[in-house]
Amino acid sequence: MERLAGRIMLLSGAPRLFLAFVAGLLAVLTQPPFGIFAAAFLSFPILVWLLDGATGHPDGGLIRRLWPAVSIGWAFGFGYFLGGLWWLGNVLLVEADSFAWALPLAVVGLPACLAVFYALATLIARILWSDGVGRIAALALGFGLAEWLRSFIFTGFPWNAIGYAAMPMPVMMQSASVVSLATINMLAVFVFAAPALAGTGKGGWIGLSLAVALCAAHIGFGFYRLALPAPAGPDQPLAVRLVQPVIDQAKKLDDNERGAIFEEHLALTAVPAEGGARKPDIVVWPETSIPFVLTDSPDALARIAEVLDDEQILIAGAVRAEDAGAGLPPRYYNSIYVIDGRGQIIGAADKVHLVPFGEYLPFEDLLMSWGLSSVAAAMPGGFSAAKTRSLLTLPGGRTFYPLICYEAIFPGEIGTDARGVDALLNITNDAWFGDTPGPRQHFHQAQLRAVETGVPLIRAANNGISAIVDARGVLVVGLAYNYRGVVDTILPGRLPTPTNEVIRSRIFGLCAIFLLLVAVFSRVSFNIRKN
Repeated sequence: MERLAGRIMLLSGAPRLFLAFVAGLLAVLTQPPFGIFAAAFLSFPILVWLLDGATGHPDGGLIRRLWPAVSIGWAFGFGYFLGGLWWLGNVLLVEADSFAWALPLAVVGLPACLAVFYALATLIARILWSDGVGRIAALALGFGLAEWLRSFIFTGFPWNAIGYAAMPMPVMMQSASVVSLATINMLAVFVFAAPALAGTGKGGWIGLSLAVALCAAHIGFGFYRLALPAPAGPDQPLAVRLVQPVIDQAKKLDDNERGAIFEEHLALTAVPAEGGARKPDIVVWPETSIPFVLTDSPDALARIAEVLDDEQILIAGAVRAEDAGAGLPPRYYNSIYVIDGRGQIIGAADKVHLVPFGEYLPFEDLLMSWGLSSVAAAMPGGFSAAKTRSLLTLPGGRTFYPLICYEAIFPGEIGTDARGVDALLNITNDAWFGDTPGPRQHFHQAQLRAVETGVPLIRAANNGISAIVDARGVLVVGLAYNYRGVVDTILPGRLPTPTNEVIRSRIFGLCAIFLLLVAVFSRVSFNIRKN
């Protein structure tokens, strides 16, 4: 392995950048639909060895000395995000006449921008670079800080965070009940990069031993937690039905199809439960499943009342309109409605975290003057964001924590009040993405929110993946992509988690400080040995 490491370290110029790009592409195999976490044990050692050789021009300034490491990190990130997010182009092809021109921006431009975070990661690592385990700690620290920044800068987009590579299945997800995704990002990079210590002859047995111990603790805790009794539901169990209508996105945008789409949802709602099972207490429709402003359509509420029994509840996604005042156009919200069996709206929650360029336009006045519009919003100006997140309270006192579409990818935005609810509720319309890795990646990230909070997840999608997941991230029932139908089950119960958000943020800080100290100590020792 030392021979391979040496050959990689000696690369320069275009071959070095190309290998970094390939290593990033290889890392994509760790994410759904593949879930091959072992690929990271090859891609990250390659990245370490490339950085070992990225010494820069010794007589140049600071920028010239650090630029090789920055360019390696960017190339690695570009390969990772290009290979993991290419499917976003499918969103623009739904209305190709209007948005196909932006395809290069989505498929190439966004990965190029996100790659800057990984360039920052390798910059931080290179500043602290030494030999042995110190450089692995520096790389883990750099990626941990970069992924943390990616979760909130420019409204945040932590899609396919590196830590998800270490959690492809429930037995490897349980650490998320103890530490935050931000911490898992750091520790995952440390473990994935540790094999590089076997290829440089620097006495890295300490780092390798620590990596093995982390792996053992990660998987061992997973087996332990899954061996505990499954979370029991409440004394009065709640029967839930998920409706997955599989409606083509182009059809959803056709005004002439709105009535047929609404009736399609009603027809699936009325399907008898299989095997003589009890009728569902709650029926859940996907995001924007009601294809018109519901408060302007009393006949639609009457039709819902016809299909539901008096004691049943419908939870459905819809656009909500709100009067903005005299002379001003109404504000529109991407919302969830709770409707009882009499056709009365008894609760609602609006989306808080909107998709930039999808549901609203940043710098709206300027960009609209250039003729641009948001992709997913059907009304001028796009959607408005709710100022606060509202819980959905059902008859009988049950509460759900609403997460609309990609809000489920932001663990930091799920407040402490989520721990007391009966379920996380994620409604989405992944038909925008087509039959690509996008819906699988989206579901995987939502699945982790159940483990982090210890609360079951109810997820309804227009075209997959709809599912109910228990508090340990275990799939209870589900509907695959492109499967039209319904699925019924009893909602699982909550499961206490060992830590809370405050403790997890402190663990993240302590891990970052520990890695920084290891990297600095190794750097100082390295400089002393050189001199």
